[in-house]
Amino acid sequence: MSTLMLVATMLSVVNIVLLAALTFIWGRNYRTFRTPLILGLLIFGAVLLIENVAAVYFFFSTKMLYSGDPGIDSAVTILRALQTVALVSLTYVTTR
Repeated sequence: MSTLMLVATMLSVVNIVLLAALTFIWGRNYRTFRTPLILGLLIFGAVLLIENVAAVYFFFSTKMLYSGDPGIDSAVTILRALQTVALVSLTYVTTR
């Protein structure tokens, strides 16, 4: 596994932790308020959580999820980093 893919994998693990926290909070809020917006957030969090878990699984099981091209590796790492920034922002706002 290349260094960039290792970084992408670590970012996916961070995303999993953030998404688990968000999904837990949104699940608790949905049980309390039962609004469609919170249900949408709950589904959003669950789907992204599944996607990140699948990505980590494929990173380790096949040693690569993508073509193995260094250009792809950097693109995947950048996209995972952007997702992490977005999730950190969303987690910050949600927990305030």
